This record gives sequence, C-alpha cells and structure tokens, in this order.
Amino acid sequence: MPHDSRHGYVDPRRVNNAARQAARRRVLASYDTCAICDRPVDKTLKWPDPWSAEVDEIIPVSKGGSPTDMRNLALVHRRCNQLKSDKSIEWARQAVRGKTTTKPTSIPFTASSW
Repeated sequence: MPHDSRHGYVDPRRVNNAARQAARRRVLASYDTCAICDRPVDKTLKWPDPWSAEVDEIIPVSKGGSPTDMRNLALVHRRCNQLKSDKSIEWARQAVRGKTTTKPTSIPFTASSW
C-alpha cells in the first residue's frame, strides 16, 4: 500500500484520480449487467440506492488489485459490491445464489497464454 509520510495512508484510488474516473466511465458505458448477480443495472439510479451502479475492483485494491486497469474492473450493484467487500468475486457470486463453497479470500487467477 502506498504511504505518504506526512499524512499516513494514501488511497491508491486517489493517486491518479483522472485515470480512475476515465476507467469508471468506460466500465459504465461498456456493461449493463452486474458482474456478481448477472441482473441488469439501472444506471439512472443514484447513490445510495442499493441497486445503483458501482464500479468494483475484481481483485480488491487492499489485496493488490489495480483501481484503473480495465481487466480488474467490473460493473456491479451497490448492494452486491457491499456483499463482496474485500472478498473474491467468485465468493460473492456464490453468496448471492445462497451457496458458498469458495473461500472468501480466494483470488481468481487467469492464465496468460504465451
């Protein structure tokens, strides 16, 4: 985690806020369904409505995920994002379906093809 000796913890989401906001706009423009529950997201609903749109980091920033890399961002409902918190997206998907067999701390890995 980046630290600032004068102020303590520095939130990685705020280090490059312009890049974060650009990535957020791309996610909101590119996707229409929640990456956790697979239901449509009504982007006209405003925060703090539980069904409003949020952009989530698939691998949480607290676990080293990027807040600006499009491969690590997903459109989700606010309520689904709150359920997921800093857990894995696979755990959250199972939790909304009422069956969790994945550990909450399991991080999804994708194999790159060489």
